[in-house]
Amino acid sequence: MRPRQLLYIVTLCVLTAPAYADNTIVVGFAGALTGGQAHYGKDSEHGIRLALEEINAKHPMIAGKPVTFALDAQDDQADPKTATTVAQRFIDQHVSAVIGHQNSGTSIAVARIYAAANVAELTPSATNPQFTHLGYRTTFRMLANDNFLGQAVSRYAVEQLHVRRVGVIDDRTAYGQGIADVFADDIGKAGIAVAARDYTTDKAFDFGAPLTLIKGKRPDAIFFGGMDTQGGPMLKQMKKYQIEAPLMGGDGLCTEEIQKLAGEALNGNLYCADGGRSLAKMPGGPAFAERFKAKYGEPVQLYAPYAYDAMMAIYHAVMQAQSSDPAKIVDALHRVDFQGVTGNVSFDANGDLRNPVATISTFRGGHKVALSEVSK
Repeated sequence: MRPRQLLYIVTLCVLTAPAYADNTIVVGFAGALTGGQAHYGKDSEHGIRLALEEINAKHPMIAGKPVTFALDAQDDQADPKTATTVAQRFIDQHVSAVIGHQNSGTSIAVARIYAAANVAELTPSATNPQFTHLGYRTTFRMLANDNFLGQAVSRYAVEQLHVRRVGVIDDRTAYGQGIADVFADDIGKAGIAVAARDYTTDKAFDFGAPLTLIKGKRPDAIFFGGMDTQGGPMLKQMKKYQIEAPLMGGDGLCTEEIQKLAGEALNGNLYCADGGRSLAKMPGGPAFAERFKAKYGEPVQLYAPYAYDAMMAIYHAVMQAQSSDPAKIVDALHRVDFQGVTGNVSFDANGDLRNPVATISTFRGGHKVALSEVSK
């Protein structure tokens, strides 16, 4: 471990709790707030803070007494070890619930910690199916999982792009490998050949080896299980290697940031699946986007609406339970049912959304364009 990272973790461990009043309900948020994935984390944090502002403007009350909701936002660096430290901090500081973690690997790594303390963990972005199938009542997911997303992309590749051969690359993370496995398995069941499969890492920026291997197999499309931080440069290198096949992937590629990372190589060359409706088709999407931009001066990247609805779910649970007790909030979350920005929010026994939706999109002329909506 690098000295700087060790110092960060030691410092985090000794931090004391903010001086919150007794009538303050503290919600934790954990995501990558620094590094290559910080745009995801800040996007979610901004969505939560927008929800908090609107909730507190309603002057909520518990048992006839006014309460205020507050956020404790922590940087887990998209690293499972750091995430474990952050999770223990939240438990030690007695937060009422946690929104996060951002990534599948971090969310899965800390789920047992929250479960042992009976604290709800609502992820607005982690899509690996394992997260909500660990046997804990405390795990909740605000968007469709990788099984649904991988199958949606596979279906689009077969039915709309009429592919016959595909290449598959993943970044070896819980998210990337998981969604790539689903895609490869599902498209194989449709009789489509996976001509080549290779991998990279979530820190790599040179994809010459896997792209050269896959180019030689003449694929009709390449699926990448990973995030936009690698997907953008990969698109540029596909153009350099004169690979005419489009890139396909999950929600990690479907961000506004990928337009900056891929440049002209993006135009019409990416098909990706979001774990919900497009922002324009979300029941509260357009109005949310306006409020978000007015507040933060930037467009929604991807996960802000889901983080906003996660905060609203906690608010509904607190009001229903009339308590800030974490265990009572967990119980109430299993009963919440409301219309959020992203759609109807209610959870099945595992903590997944009851009625998930996926949207296949591409990018043209500097705009994200929704192509197809897939429901369960």
